[in-house]
This record gives sequence, C-alpha cells and structure tokens, in this order.
Amino acid sequence: MIPSAYPDPKEIARLTARMLLEIEAVHFNAREPFTLASGLPSPTYIDCRKLISFPRIRSTLMDFLTVTVMRNAGFEAFDNVAGGETAGIPFGALVAERMALPMSYVRKKPKGYGRNARIEGAMSEGERVLLVEDLTTDGGSKLSFVDAIRETGATCGHTAVIFYYGIFPETEKTLGDHGVTLHHLCTWWDVLAEAKASNAFDEETLTEVEAFLNDPRGWQEAHKKA
Repeated sequence: MIPSAYPDPKEIARLTARMLLEIEAVHFNAREPFTLASGLPSPTYIDCRKLISFPRIRSTLMDFLTVTVMRNAGFEAFDNVAGGETAGIPFGALVAERMALPMSYVRKKPKGYGRNARIEGAMSEGERVLLVEDLTTDGGSKLSFVDAIRETGATCGHTAVIFYYGIFPETEKTLGDHGVTLHHLCTWWDVLAEAKASNAFDEETLTEVEAFLNDPRGWQEAHKKA
C-alpha cells in the first residue's frame, strides 16, 4: 500500500535515527576504531541490514523511504525499482511493493555463467528506474549499479537509501555529475543528535565521534595504524 501521510523530513530523520539506535544498528567506539572496507579507521559503524529482522521498524522506515522519494521525485516518476546486491535487495523489494511497481536487482558483477547478467528480473528499454540501497558513504559504489541499469536502455536518475553518512562533501557532487539525485532518511549528524538526547553513549565517546564527523579525513589520518 502506498503511504499517504507522513511526518516532515526533520521528524523522519529524528525517528529514523532513534530506530537505528534502538535496535543497536549504530556502533560507536573511539578507543578501538572499526576498520572500514577502505582499510581506514572509523569510530562509527552502522549495520542497516539488522533492520530486516525488526518488522515494525522495517515497515515504518520503508514507508518513510517511499514517501520521501515520491515527495522529492514525483508520484509517477518511476517504472521499476532496483535493489543493489546484496543489502539493497530486501529494501528494494519492500519499496517496490509500496509503490506498486516491478522489482529487479543489480549484481555487483556478472555471475560468470548462464546469461552472465548483472540485472535480474525484468527491466526494459526506456524504463525509469529507482535504485534502492541500504546506505551510502561517498556515493562511489552507486555508480557501477547505475551504469549497469543504463546499459539495458533504461534510465536511472535517482537513488534512495535509508542512511547517508553526510560527512563527505564530495558525495552529492559525485552522484550529481553522474546524473543521479540522492534521497535519504537520516545522516550521522541526526544519529549523533539523537544519541546525545537519549544518552545512548558516554560523553567521551560522543565527543570523539563528533570530532570525527567534523573532520573525517583528518581523524582517519591521525588514527591510521603504522
């Protein structure tokens, strides 16, 4: 069912952050930083995949994501919803169900046998495709998915995520230069504000996390292992 009523964007951001904290999808650890896929350290880590195991929160956030996209892009702006392998697949399916649209998914790379396809499901030339993922950091990983969609003859000018880091200024330019608009529910700044309001972490940890958010590259450089 397509949601017809929804909070304003600021309240959506606050509630999304609250839900992510409630299910412990948010991890802060300044003393023993996490190692990101890039190999760089970070005092923050988020696991949006946990959302699939919490049906009430999952349903609410998918309503939020659907109405955010329709409000920003239009109510008849898409013909197909594609999830990015792998975390984006369940969220893509849930958004497609709400928007009453076909669903497909995009592989990270061809599977190497059979049709050797990157697109699974039906996607036709000229279709307007919404790419759905769980999160984005600097936007770079989205470009390969967008290119795979466009290779079918479909168009892809929008991507929607639950969580956007919101700390790397080049992200929206990277996507914009590729002709893609980003839609999201909340950022690290929203999570930090809610974590402070709910006393979810000790003050020392929150202070260090805020320092990272204000200068992520500098923080990473200072905390790289020798």
